[in-house]
Amino acid sequence: MKKLLLSSLLSFSLMISAQKKYVLVIHGGAGTILKSNMTAKQEDEYKAKLTEALKAGYAEIQKGNSSVDAVAASIMIMEDSPLFNAGKGAVFTAEGTNELDASIMYGKDKSAGAIAGVHTIKNPITAAIAVMQKSQHVMLSGVGAGEFAKEQKLEIVDPSYFWTKNRWEGLQKLKQKEKTTTKKVSQNTLSESYEIDQKFGTVGAVALDKSGNIAAGTSTGGMTNKKY
Repeated sequence: MKKLLLSSLLSFSLMISAQKKYVLVIHGGAGTILKSNMTAKQEDEYKAKLTEALKAGYAEIQKGNSSVDAVAASIMIMEDSPLFNAGKGAVFTAEGTNELDASIMYGKDKSAGAIAGVHTIKNPITAAIAVMQKSQHVMLSGVGAGEFAKEQKLEIVDPSYFWTKNRWEGLQKLKQKEKTTTKKVSQNTLSESYEIDQKFGTVGAVALDKSGNIAAGTSTGGMTNKKY
């Protein structure tokens, strides 16, 4: 009976192993883009780029690479596209600069890494991963994060790389709105000067690799017209 039970458990275990699945989920923004505000061409562009990002990350898992690699591959595609509020498509701060943040968490060893307020790192998610894997820190920000990225030989670009016409125009609209509004804002209420940006947001990816390890990452340019 014991041999039969052991054999049954072993068979069940092998069946579960054979059925083990890997998964990748991505999103191109934390806000909502209404169809009424998009042309058919714009919708196709978003779908095409999201599909590209999904396939890039999924390919990493299929090759047997880690969930961190999958998350990085997907997010980098979105960071390189002006369609999303991350990397190349980042929104502008009140000072007219692009200020980038990114983070990563890995379930296998419960490690995490993040960078904040950087201006020259082409793919912020790679810097967050470097902080997690190659430093004693969990988060680096500003100038220090930029210097760390250079030390890790990550791709550095001139701040002008992140400039895009539609994001710049979005900032100007909010600046104009600030001048014309007299509405007071309570401590727990967002200013009207942020309303236009609700359709943009953080990009992200969550992956489960063949080894059963989960990773989750994000990258963002923050909010249009954000203050210091």
